[in-house]
Amino acid sequence: MIRLSIDAMGGDLGIDATVPASIAIASQNPDVELILVGDESQIAPTLESQSATANISVRHASEVVDMNDSPSFALRKKKDSSMRVAINLVNDGEANACISSGNTGALMATARFVLKTIPGIERPAICSALPKLSGFTYMLDLGANIDSRSDILFQFGMMGDILVQTLEGKSSPSIGLLNIGVEELKGNDTIKAAAELFRSSDLNYQGFVEPNDIYLGDTDLIVCDGFIGNIALKASEGVAQMILGVVRDEFTRTAYSKGAALISKPVLNSIKKRLDHRRYNGASLLGLRGSVVKSHGGSDAYGFENAIGVALEEVREDLVARIENSFIAMQE
Repeated sequence: MIRLSIDAMGGDLGIDATVPASIAIASQNPDVELILVGDESQIAPTLESQSATANISVRHASEVVDMNDSPSFALRKKKDSSMRVAINLVNDGEANACISSGNTGALMATARFVLKTIPGIERPAICSALPKLSGFTYMLDLGANIDSRSDILFQFGMMGDILVQTLEGKSSPSIGLLNIGVEELKGNDTIKAAAELFRSSDLNYQGFVEPNDIYLGDTDLIVCDGFIGNIALKASEGVAQMILGVVRDEFTRTAYSKGAALISKPVLNSIKKRLDHRRYNGASLLGLRGSVVKSHGGSDAYGFENAIGVALEEVREDLVARIENSFIAMQE
């Protein structure tokens, strides 16, 4: 039986997103048990009203990490938060993975403090799949580390390589370093030094890639520091929402355009589905001695359900053990 701990109180919507998402996953996967962590007085009635299946249980936690809490405050002052208890369950072996929509900084700090990093890995990184014209591009780091040395970027590449191999079944994923140009002379000293490490490794390193390659290129994994990655991610989400907004505005502007919208509805729905960031929700915190998946803070039930799906796939494919074994072998 796979057991997943859910930070039921995290995110902007809290139990309005986490509970229905958990019920959907539990009903589709009878071999999975979900432990909802949070205020039992709020969670239990919601479970009852939505006819939850038997493979869902509740673990009470008296506190919640707010989105504006600092990581240090969450660590020191909220030891009985739904986030902390959910991560503790992974550390204690009661759960195989934790999923949270809560404060990213607090989640990373708490997970790193409780679970510790895999030997040989200095810093965990946030990795997620992003849609492109055909398939996906995996990218890390998406916000865990603001500034990273060249050797840290190389560690990110190694972890991402194992993730893509594990989840996508690709034996030798192509890897690129995000830069302001593809020419070897471009970029700062850190990115140039990282490129040398990649070139001298056995990884399938393809060289520098530009931001447009995230969505238009054929690179399987793109590596960058968390400052750049988070900006690229949020800018991309904004562009996708703007495009959908412009299309909606133009198709509702006149009676003629509304008629055209009715004719084009199947195509418009397909475009909306392909650009819907909720489908790609769920970022992996790689490098920890336990599986932790970060859901977008504003995610609804559909998005959170997809984040749970990411955690479930990681557990079934034993991703953490694969990363750990790879780094142990590298040090021998």
